Amino acid sequence: MQVKIITPDKTAYEGQAQVLTFPGNSGEFEVLDNHAAMISLLKAGNLRMKADGRDQNFTIDGGVVEVLNNKVTVLVESLEETAAVVNA
Repeated sequence: MQVKIITPDKTAYEGQAQVLTFPGNSGEFEVLDNHAAMISLLKAGNLRMKADGRDQNFTIDGGVVEVLNNKVTVLVESLEETAAVVNA
């Protein structure tokens, strides 16, 4: 699916991803390819993305996500890439 992550200052990420995990107001939720259309509020927390076989982790300060026609648009107040956590 096509992903675009936007902060007030810039487009922080634009590309493909297979799985996105968001910190929703009611708990974490995942978005996969061909997900149903939705709009959701995001709370401050960790946004995880699997893209090109690589896991990326970001800390966000809240925002909104829209999923429509296999395109995911994420609007966040701030975004900082954090180290990936590896489970042994």
